[in-house]
Amino acid sequence: MSSHGIRDKVAIIGMGCTRFGELWDRSTADLLVEASEDSVKSAGVTLEDVDAFWLGTMDSGYSGLTLSTALKTRGKPVTRVENMCATGSEALRGAVYAVASGAVDMAMAIGVEKLKDSGFSGLVRNDPPDDGTPTETTAPAAFSYLAPAYQDTYGLDEQTMRDTLSHIAVKNHANGSRNERAQFRSPVTAEAVSCSPLVAGMLGIFDCSGVADGAAAAIVVRAEDAHKYTDKPMYVKALSIVAGNGTAILDDEASFASIPEVAASAQEAYRQAGIVDPRRELSLAEVHDCFTPTELVLMEDLGFSERGQGYRDVLAGAFDAEGDLPVNIDGGLKSFGHPVGATGLRMAFECWLQFRGEAGERQLPGPTLGLTHNLGGRPGRCVSFVGVFGSEKSA
Repeated sequence: MSSHGIRDKVAIIGMGCTRFGELWDRSTADLLVEASEDSVKSAGVTLEDVDAFWLGTMDSGYSGLTLSTALKTRGKPVTRVENMCATGSEALRGAVYAVASGAVDMAMAIGVEKLKDSGFSGLVRNDPPDDGTPTETTAPAAFSYLAPAYQDTYGLDEQTMRDTLSHIAVKNHANGSRNERAQFRSPVTAEAVSCSPLVAGMLGIFDCSGVADGAAAAIVVRAEDAHKYTDKPMYVKALSIVAGNGTAILDDEASFASIPEVAASAQEAYRQAGIVDPRRELSLAEVHDCFTPTELVLMEDLGFSERGQGYRDVLAGAFDAEGDLPVNIDGGLKSFGHPVGATGLRMAFECWLQFRGEAGERQLPGPTLGLTHNLGGRPGRCVSFVGVFGSEKSA
């Protein structure tokens, strides 16, 4: 049975987001303080007004104390959550459902990650014991499988695939160059992307997202209370998350030209939000471009392109800043960076800025509906989150 959804029952009234990057001079606590202070300031409230907190972090803290000691809260509940790269979105989901249920009047969702201080270039964690069936590959290696799978499924030659992936990287770096909070702010050329040193399969350095520190936060209340705090609230239209059962990684017939969990979570989100044609109804989409072939496959799994036509739409500029549906207008993981616990909330933050007309150089004309998408894990064994947000209540 599908969920009933909570369309227009909850609204975001304030958000904050730090700069993402190699923030050697900032601690986890520093980032939490900055993001939370910016969010309450934009909402015109104080931390004392917040009834409960949801903290998302993968590896930068192991209880609610990570937040309560940083913010010096008094007698407030803090729930720490983790769901791989969908951690920030999971924190938002918890806060939103708490408000929608009537359990609290105001909640904060906040995500943070300090990856650079680990001393490793990549996500570092200890996987729990299992039955030995999961493959032991790095993230770049796992996602590199998407490119040849897509080529084989739709008959693309290697040059066409290379051109498609390079276009995605160039687009996202161009968008990020107009974002003062982005980790990487320099545009790149298709030649630089195509000729960058290889990491795994046909993926080069410029096909991979950055390793970053950062934090982002949101304050949510019941929709009927939103205008007490702001004249431009952002309404939650849908929240959908799907956890795969892990069998695809063992299925010889499965194709990495698609990620079923993404398609399933997207369809559920569209049902909740009442969206029939996402390519035309959405004003912008923030998707989990951890690697360039991931974004390509997502265009089809999210219903933005017909099956086998995603590469054509990418090359035609359909998802560029001036295209039919701007994708990762803030630079995405590729340029903005990917501090795991903060990424999902960072995506919602871009919708927040766009709806309020505060996105600066990258401001879109009159956006009204935005999508965020997180992918945690890897093809064949992952979780997928899709959220839909709007500037107005549905009629």
